Amino acid sequence: MNEKGLRGLHGEAIFTRLRAGNPEPTTELEYATPFQLLIAVILSAQATDRSVNLATRKLFADAPTPQAMLALGESGLAAYINRIGLWQGKARNVIATCRQLLERHAGELPRQRAELEALPGVGRKTANVVLNTAFGEPTIAVDTHIFRVANRTGLAPGKTPLAVEQELLRVVPPEFRQFAHHWLLLHGRYVCKARQPECWHCAIEDLCVYSEKAGAAAGSARR
Repeated sequence: MNEKGLRGLHGEAIFTRLRAGNPEPTTELEYATPFQLLIAVILSAQATDRSVNLATRKLFADAPTPQAMLALGESGLAAYINRIGLWQGKARNVIATCRQLLERHAGELPRQRAELEALPGVGRKTANVVLNTAFGEPTIAVDTHIFRVANRTGLAPGKTPLAVEQELLRVVPPEFRQFAHHWLLLHGRYVCKARQPECWHCAIEDLCVYSEKAGAAAGSARR
């Protein structure tokens, strides 16, 4: 069997276990419409989902649409998001995105990657999240958690987020692709943590090739 086939079997074993623990995972960001999801993802860059949700609960209640959010202006939006990291730049991008949605897309969120990535503050990762979570596309958005898990486990090693994304799309079996992003992200957020991976309660520990996992497990068990 070739390398792709072996990685596919590895991925099938990993995702079968992750699915057993959480059959239909989704984002922890709170939203009611595709537009609100987009704004939440823009705000989540270098910020926690918890801090974003605290801000957007009030923001989306007061300004749920591109029209209403644009009417706030940057200064008005700042009052809602100024506790989120990098809020000044995010405020500029959000207002510019609202304007572009109204001018070019009649206030609707486009479903094409190129048009999403043309919006201010929207890169490949953000577009992938929206395409997957709002529109049901089997895309995989590689953030810092997914990048870490994909490399540590040996599932999809790569030196850049794009390389990891392309490898994941190559080796993740089709039946798992819709939720693969969420399974890997949540695993990285709550189990395969950056500084102290909690290997002692990892569902895929025996499938992982991470060279430091034994020490991490032993060290954590002693605490």
